[in-house]
Amino acid sequence: MAASSKRKSSSTRRKPARTSGNPARRPIVEAPPITVKDWIGAARLRTLPLAVAPVVIGTGAAQLVDREFHWAIALACLAVAVLLQIGVNFTNDYSDGIRGTDAHRVGPARLTASGRVNPRHVLIIGLSLFALAALVGLAIVIRTGQWWMLAVGVACIAAAWFYTGGKRPYGYAGLGEVFVFIFFGLVSVLGTTWVQAFRLPLEAWLGAIAAGLFACAVLLANNLRDIDQDREVGKRTLTVLIGRTATKSVYTVFMLVPFVLAGFMALLYPIAWLSLLGLLAGLPAILIVWTYRLPRELVVALGLTSLTALLYAGALYWAFVA
Repeated sequence: MAASSKRKSSSTRRKPARTSGNPARRPIVEAPPITVKDWIGAARLRTLPLAVAPVVIGTGAAQLVDREFHWAIALACLAVAVLLQIGVNFTNDYSDGIRGTDAHRVGPARLTASGRVNPRHVLIIGLSLFALAALVGLAIVIRTGQWWMLAVGVACIAAAWFYTGGKRPYGYAGLGEVFVFIFFGLVSVLGTTWVQAFRLPLEAWLGAIAAGLFACAVLLANNLRDIDQDREVGKRTLTVLIGRTATKSVYTVFMLVPFVLAGFMALLYPIAWLSLLGLLAGLPAILIVWTYRLPRELVVALGLTSLTALLYAGALYWAFVA
């Protein structure tokens, strides 16, 4: 009788309430409080060289056609690139966070996944940065009279959002590197050159390819770091599709091909040989990618890859304007 009473008592015991796996549906965690450092980490500043490098290359290529330095337009292009870069970092934080993709990530703070920030606030910041980029882009269009570039701007913002946003994000279907190459390489460099010179010399195309490959290399390093988590949540990045070894090989090719292109350009612009200084950061990054044991080591490789892109861009700019 007593045993029966105990079973009845345990069966009527209140079960703990379930919490949603979606941070957007969970109450905001009050401790530990969010800090300025967390917001800065979410901006992922180590990726900013990927925004700066294409503008530097594109501006240098423009000065091959028009020796005048159009500093106002160049700075506006830089502002657009940086605003879009930080904006996409915040919208990715939001989109991955509400899907649960960022539940166990290594690297910069994930505001949405942490549950310490209202996801709507993260989204508002990302969209606000997109809006600022659009306003600066509109100013460039008005200044240059290239109204058709409004469509390019819309495409850039759409690509930034649908990387991880929307019902069918292309970043979850192994297409991230394709779009990164197009928008962080071709569109960014060639667009910068066009609005300053209204011509696209061969050097701009070669520089655009190089910038795009560096951007893809950063994405590969990032996705290699997160490969196990991405597999678990069904995020089918290129790295998940082809595996670790193939990713390392592709990463190495992407890191070295730009220097082959620089060697070709050095036949006409000898200072371009200085781009080889970028290997001081690039070779250690490649070594880390091939030998890492812990995912957090790839955070260092990611930063070195971005630095390689910036050093490379600086050398090309000097070669073009010298």
